[in-house]
Amino acid sequence: QVQLVESGGGLVQAGASLRLSCAASGRTFASYTVAWFRQAPGKEREFVAALAAASWSTSYADSVKGRFTIFRDNAKNTMYLEMNGLKPEDTAVYYCAANDRPYGTSSHAAGYDTWGQGTQVTVSS
Repeated sequence: QVQLVESGGGLVQAGASLRLSCAASGRTFASYTVAWFRQAPGKEREFVAALAAASWSTSYADSVKGRFTIFRDNAKNTMYLEMNGLKPEDTAVYYCAANDRPYGTSSHAAGYDTWGQGTQVTVSS
């Protein structure tokens, strides 16, 4: 089972870009489907994006489609979330997640077995 560690969060102004990274331990990372979720204060954790291991197909929440991109570099055991055109409503703790089911993606938190500790993203207006 892999372990995940996020980095790259911070405080930015609206309209700015930010790239989050999620480093994974373990030699089987390439076979893991990965995802990003986020949780704002007082709100439920919500799906952001996912990337299937086998097909590299992606899925996005409507709120981030066209602005965020999920991708991975299996040689570096790392997944990323490129965020452009950030808005104040994107402010949240962002979590990376993974499961060992390489086919298809899930937008439900229960579909992922392994989670990182989270990284804070704050977008000021």
